[in-house]
Amino acid sequence: MKQVQLYEDAIALLQSLIATPSFSKEEDKTAELIGRFLQDRKVDVHRSGNNIWALNKSFDPAKPTLLLNSHHDTVKPNPQYTRDPFLPMVEDGKLYGLGSNDAGGPLVSLIAAFLHFYAQADSPWNIVLAATAEEEISGLNGIEALLKAPEFLGATAQGGHPYPNWSAIVGEPTQMQMAVAEKGLLVLDCTAHGKSGHAAREEGINAIYKAMDDINWFRYFRFPKESATLGPVKMNVTVIQTENKAHNVVPATCLFTVDIRVTDAYTHEEVLDIVKQYVSAEVKPRSMRMRASGISMEHPLVAAGLSMDKSCYGSPTCSDKALMPFQALKIGPGDSARSHTADEFIYLSEIENGISEYIELISRTIKTRPEIHPFTH
Repeated sequence: MKQVQLYEDAIALLQSLIATPSFSKEEDKTAELIGRFLQDRKVDVHRSGNNIWALNKSFDPAKPTLLLNSHHDTVKPNPQYTRDPFLPMVEDGKLYGLGSNDAGGPLVSLIAAFLHFYAQADSPWNIVLAATAEEEISGLNGIEALLKAPEFLGATAQGGHPYPNWSAIVGEPTQMQMAVAEKGLLVLDCTAHGKSGHAAREEGINAIYKAMDDINWFRYFRFPKESATLGPVKMNVTVIQTENKAHNVVPATCLFTVDIRVTDAYTHEEVLDIVKQYVSAEVKPRSMRMRASGISMEHPLVAAGLSMDKSCYGSPTCSDKALMPFQALKIGPGDSARSHTADEFIYLSEIENGISEYIELISRTIKTRPEIHPFTH
């Protein structure tokens, strides 16, 4: 397909996605929409849960494979929205709407690139498309579930290891620059324990005050080791609450949540051990899955991007890249600074350029056969 048509179709698809609510775990309607869009273009489409996937026409499991992945779930609208988040509007070259930037723009641009390569019979690489769910909550039913799904494995695997020579482009808003590394995510649920009592008398042990000591530690502690690509580990207390409904009761427990962005300088286990040494609260990690990740600077994807004068950086945000058992490059149109903000938007020119640059990046990449670089966290 010509790139002009790919661009026009991508914009129309993105407008439909914006108009269709797709909060994490509630992506069934956008999954149906994406599947129908691909079917209308004669693509053999598959669905696993709310994950939509397709293989290029001449898929051969003996060839190296490039996975094109982005997500179609969104967060809930920022309360400061001044526009209808589900009404796609174009003004001054900007397309407004929830999920337009994160990650609708990268998603529709990758879909356009997939359609460009879909019917090519002589490509030395396979191209696989996956529009997946639950990325915004690091859920269990998104890319991780798809890569383990029997129907996906049955269609793509060749003998022993299911992904012996795979790589991926993960579509996230990076201004089309290369995120060659990204921080992992460790979320801690912490409980400070006190003793209840009447607020008017000198009774009880206030759990909030105990929590405050720990919260101050999270605020000011600095991990001694810093990553060359990702910088320091970052910690933020993001939620705090007690069981109290009344103003005159000293709380016996105070719960708070800590968002920790872990670099490759520490494992999740090491970070957790350090936290437990210093805080008095009970600490429970929600998950140890979202590890810091990176891609070799010698990988064909990176080499192709460098030949296009693209810059490399370490991303502070976590994505589905962390859940892939092979090397992946995070890159896409849009700007991460707009993600999760009120009146989210993406420039139409960013999508147009994203499509052409994805096609060029993939074209340069598939001219080479990659060495197998085992993916490690």
